[in-house]
Amino acid sequence: MLHRHYLAAAIASVMTVTGLFASVPAAAKAYLQCVPFARAESGVEIRGNAKTWWSQAAGTYARGDEPRKGAVMAFAGTRGMPMGHVAVVKKIVSDREILIDHANWSPINGRRGQIERGVRVVDVSDAGDWSMVRVWYAPIGDLGLRANPVQGFIYADEAPAEAPSFKAPVWTQNDWKPGNGLEVVAASLGN
Repeated sequence: MLHRHYLAAAIASVMTVTGLFASVPAAAKAYLQCVPFARAESGVEIRGNAKTWWSQAAGTYARGDEPRKGAVMAFAGTRGMPMGHVAVVKKIVSDREILIDHANWSPINGRRGQIERGVRVVDVSDAGDWSMVRVWYAPIGDLGLRANPVQGFIYADEAPAEAPSFKAPVWTQNDWKPGNGLEVVAASLGN
């Protein structure tokens, strides 16, 4: 009898957990994150949490502390923003102000995961080096109250290193047909 009680409890637990996991993807699909938006807008082919983009870009993309049109602005992770944030620079307004496009910053009409375009960002760093910024926050109709640390800018116009090719071997592209013999294959490998 005790065995049946444990079995029933185990089945109920599994069903509850399965139901919770099954409901997460539906909610997540309606919620646009900053990373896929920035990747699509900029062409910078980096994946993973926004706070890792700066380090991932090293050796693949040019990076710097100067905003440029089309660059990805990489925000550091903080207590209030643990995964960091990425946005795409759309316009240089002045040496201390830019406009960006990004996703999942301000809740719009009570919903997170929205795209915002032409968003004002002001450099508030003491050195004027874009290491700390304040970003327009729609719910208050002004720049956000907290300054956000920026790791730097990833320059999208610097193409990523070419990935290894998984195309068909050269010898299959030189009119090779079964039965042509190894000499045709060997000769084509020199190309």
